[in-house]
Amino acid sequence: MYKIYGRLQSRASRVIWLLEELGQEYEFIDVGPHDPQVTALNVSGKIPVLVDGDAVLTDSVAIMTYLADKHGAFTYPAGTVERAQQDALTHTIVDEFDALLWTAMRHQFILPEDKRVGAVAESLMWEFGRNFQRMSDRAKGPYLQGEKMTIADILCVHCMNWAHGVGFPMNSDSMKAYGKLVRSREAPARIAALAKKD
Repeated sequence: MYKIYGRLQSRASRVIWLLEELGQEYEFIDVGPHDPQVTALNVSGKIPVLVDGDAVLTDSVAIMTYLADKHGAFTYPAGTVERAQQDALTHTIVDEFDALLWTAMRHQFILPEDKRVGAVAESLMWEFGRNFQRMSDRAKGPYLQGEKMTIADILCVHCMNWAHGVGFPMNSDSMKAYGKLVRSREAPARIAALAKKD
């Protein structure tokens, strides 16, 4: 059984979402960053951490890629053009959605107060809105690459949920409809139910 360390309100939820989609059993250890249980596994103290037997894996996207490859689902095979396109989408979402949201959060309450630049939020929101519209133009529908849902979709909609929570602009009706479609699956509903138990 997999063990996943993290918080539902963090990037760990992406990994849990994929595990739910894959129908895999897992133990969820609800701990925050730098918890002693986390630092014992990951010297940086960052979450999520996945334990698979003797293997300890970090970084949500790396973990998702590993799980999708291992179970042969929510991904295209390595060495195919479709996989290269999937990886390109994944890296774009990390660079153009996740990184902007994380930077905004860091300047809001994570960095020491004397290192925060509050005015950066306006620039980050503008850039996110521009990038979101570009993703709208790129998406094939009903999922980002067409008929098949991949880990890029989980990553994208997780970032959309995050953006909604912090008031970042999502200026595309087609992407909002896409997000609603992906969130309507059973796995996100199970995670929402798990969150309500806390």
